[in-house]
Amino acid sequence: MARLRHFAIVVSDLEKAASFYESVFDLKRAGAEDVEFASAIYLSDGVINLALLTYKGERGSGLKDAARFVGAHHFGFQVEDLAATQERIEAAGGTFFFDLGKSADDVNFERKFKDPDGIIFDISAKGWLV
Repeated sequence: MARLRHFAIVVSDLEKAASFYESVFDLKRAGAEDVEFASAIYLSDGVINLALLTYKGERGSGLKDAARFVGAHHFGFQVEDLAATQERIEAAGGTFFFDLGKSADDVNFERKFKDPDGIIFDISAKGWLV
């Protein structure tokens, strides 16, 4: 059974947004990273991972005007079997977008897809930093 475990929002200021969610909702920092196309701070309530993101361009974000976008971006499900879930996604009309990470065995590895309406979501076998 898939479990909803990850939400990602794009913010204009990572530190300001992280401080807001930490102080208001008592979320804890689970990690941070900078990759070629984005920067992130990961927060957690112990179960759900909230990724605060800033994108540097269209790559990874799927957005033509990524530098000006803020708001909900994608969500993720932790699944038991990546390959079987990918087959079900594609059979239902979803399309592969890209992999984030090097190995499906790594925590925070995401296999990203777009649903038939173009909404981005991802699946992970190990889940996200919590």
